[in-house]
Amino acid sequence: MSTPHSAAPVSPPLFAEPTPLGLLGLAIGCAALLPIAFGKVMTADALRTAAWFCLFFGGGGQLIAGLMALANKNLLGGTLFTTFSFNWFMNFWALSSMSEGKMVDPTVVLSVDICFLVIFVVLMFAFGFFSKLLFVFLLDIVLLYVFRIARDVFAAPQLGVAIAWCTVALAAIALWLAFAILVNGTAGRVIFKVPGPLFTPSSGAPNG
Repeated sequence: MSTPHSAAPVSPPLFAEPTPLGLLGLAIGCAALLPIAFGKVMTADALRTAAWFCLFFGGGGQLIAGLMALANKNLLGGTLFTTFSFNWFMNFWALSSMSEGKMVDPTVVLSVDICFLVIFVVLMFAFGFFSKLLFVFLLDIVLLYVFRIARDVFAAPQLGVAIAWCTVALAAIALWLAFAILVNGTAGRVIFKVPGPLFTPSSGAPNG
């Protein structure tokens, strides 16, 4: 029999942990962009091929993961995946347009990139309360946008190499985090180590 001071029962998550799905989709989307980012291929066929990987894995995978996370009441993870998924849909549109010889407007892209930079700086701080590796993961995204903005503002195409290496790091960290969730629990021991929080929340702080 419950009492007035009894804790409310915690309902189980609606879905299984969706984070690995979003991270694997992110890694595959990044992998599809790498040949283009490193300047190895810029044909119409390459752009179209990368566009579809961005649509299905980068956009679709993260959208599904984000919506599942939100349904599981994971506000922070669900917001990150869902928001980022729409950026991958835009990547699909941009690459598809480029394959047809149509370029996106750089002024609009720059404005949106600045907005994304602000968003990811704040999210980087928030994820620091969960893991140092998650903080580095978001830091890599922040650096990617810093290089993108600097390339466009200062007309410095040589920064494309830095952007490409940030994309490599992003895919690698995403794979590591996904494998940690999928394999560690299955193996019953830590195989893919994920360090603890960088920041300590104040006592009584609400959960994200």
